[in-house]
Amino acid sequence: MSDRKKIAAIITTYRPHSHADVIVTKFLKGFTTDEGLLPPRVDIASFYVDQFPGNDLSRRFAKEHDVPIYNSIVEALRLGGKELAVDGVLLIGEHGEYAWNEKEQHLYPRKYFLEQICGVMATSKRAVPVFSDKHLSYNWHDAKWMYDRMNALGAPFMAGSSLPTCWRSPFLEHPKETPLAEALAVGYSGIDVYGFHTLETLQCMVERRVGGETGVAAVTCLEGDAIWQAADAGEWPVDLAEAALANIPDKPEGGMRAHAENPALFVVEYRDGFKGYVLMLTGYIKSFGYAGRLQSGKVESTHFYLGVEQPHPHFAYLGLNAEEMFVTGKPSYPVERTLLTTGTLEAVIDSRYQGHVRLETPHLDIQYTSFDKIPFRPTAERPHGASLVPSYAESPTDKEWW
Repeated sequence: MSDRKKIAAIITTYRPHSHADVIVTKFLKGFTTDEGLLPPRVDIASFYVDQFPGNDLSRRFAKEHDVPIYNSIVEALRLGGKELAVDGVLLIGEHGEYAWNEKEQHLYPRKYFLEQICGVMATSKRAVPVFSDKHLSYNWHDAKWMYDRMNALGAPFMAGSSLPTCWRSPFLEHPKETPLAEALAVGYSGIDVYGFHTLETLQCMVERRVGGETGVAAVTCLEGDAIWQAADAGEWPVDLAEAALANIPDKPEGGMRAHAENPALFVVEYRDGFKGYVLMLTGYIKSFGYAGRLQSGKVESTHFYLGVEQPHPHFAYLGLNAEEMFVTGKPSYPVERTLLTTGTLEAVIDSRYQGHVRLETPHLDIQYTSFDKIPFRPTAERPHGASLVPSYAESPTDKEWW
């Protein structure tokens, strides 16, 4: 019998370019990294797939890799038996035809999926690691339940975005206990969809400030011309935005005011008095950046660089860190980061929905310390325009897929 860990993949939908494709496929075929293709150290033992669109990949890959597709989450975790039979779970609750609410949040069933996963672990009297892709939930109640339930079961838990594990150009990682004065991250696209990514870009840096993370006391969301009025009034650090943007190539001439279609600004007030900002500049950039001001006045900045070409190699490093947890039983970074960014994002959306008001967030009293380092991350700066050849796309069927 193999001693490799058996992993269940619990998926909303598995189509080309979906999060299931860019994560689970790497657990089947290998992880594309700066060092080349790294073979998986664990085995995908089962699929549960909630929706099957016309361009579904799950049936094809299940056949190619001899992975059974079960009709329920319970069966996928039990491998058809009567108790938990896997050693870890990939919960990919992103993409698929699910409702939106009036606040423009996509109502993915991540808590519902995890509730069943936890139920099988509890009745089997055995806890295994779970990685939950992206933010925990669209609402705080469900997110906090997920965190508390996993803690109660003693199950290792990771979640979050690929941004904290992607390339940085120039490379920047604040040492722990860095005396930061303020910081700002830039991003693009929708507040619910990519606002989370930009918040995690900010949070993975500012959690390394003096004293570690203390939680968020209040948030405000501004949009449109109100952002530029606030800039002219000196209410947010425009120079930090410019420093973050300076590292991002291929921007149109004229600056962010001329090109951002409907900008959004999140003002994040931390419980220790620190302030962070997220500036969403759809129409001006299609990338992420960060700048932080030290207490000395020095500004440090970087471009968070994603590999947008197939096979979306930045997800390889996210997947490798999840795999490390499956192998060792220890999370690669604190899930509290994702709990905090999940709650912060919901508060930002509520601020916007209620008329761009300042909202206090006493429930976001989340304290944690950043890990010294994570097991897997890019080993060097990635030059702009660099490409990783999808080295496992060599068969005729894979070329057709790409």
